[in-house]
Amino acid sequence: MPNPDRSRPGQGPDNRPAGPDGIHAPWRMRYLETLGDAADQPKSDSGGTFLSAYWANPQNDEADHIIARTSRGMVLLNAFPYANGHLLVALGQPQPRLLDYEPEDRVHFWMLLELACDLAERTLECQGLNVGINQGRAAGAGVPSHLHAHVVPRWAGDTNFVTTVAQIRVVPQALDDMARRYRATWATMRQSLE
Repeated sequence: MPNPDRSRPGQGPDNRPAGPDGIHAPWRMRYLETLGDAADQPKSDSGGTFLSAYWANPQNDEADHIIARTSRGMVLLNAFPYANGHLLVALGQPQPRLLDYEPEDRVHFWMLLELACDLAERTLECQGLNVGINQGRAAGAGVPSHLHAHVVPRWAGDTNFVTTVAQIRVVPQALDDMARRYRATWATMRQSLE
C-alpha cells in the first residue's frame, strides 16, 4: 500500500515504517513482454535464438554477459535470473535434445556444466546449487530449439518472505556487477588450467 502521508518521518500509515513501496528490477520487463509470443522465445533480432546470436558474435561477449567461451560452447549469466548469479550453459551449435549432439559434444557440454558449478561456488561461496536441463517446451524449456542447462546458486534461507507474500524473487545484484565478479574468478581459474 502506498504511503500517502510522507510528513511523519520514519512512519507510514498503520504505524508501518516508511520506505519504498516497490522493488525495482527493470531488466525483467523485456522478458515479461515476450511471454505472449507463440514463437520459440526468447529470440534474437536475427530470427535465431539469443544463444545462437551470442555464439555467432564473440565481440559482444561482455555486453551479452558471457563469462567463459570455449571452442564449442559458453557459460553466461541468465538475463532473467531465478536467483543471484544464475548461469546458463550452452553449446554453440543449437540442438533441441541432448542426444541430438555427437558424443564428443555431450562430453564438452558436461565439462562446461562442471565449469559453471565451479565458477558459482568459487565466486559466490554459495551453500548449494540447483542444476537442471528443461528439454522441450513441455518440460519448461524457454528456448526449446537450443538445449541449455541452468546453474542456480542457493543459500539457506534465500527463499524469503517476499516470495511468499508477493510471489516475486529479489535478485540483489545487477547483471553487469555479477558478470565482473564471475569474470575475475574465471581469469584466475583459466590461468591455473594453462
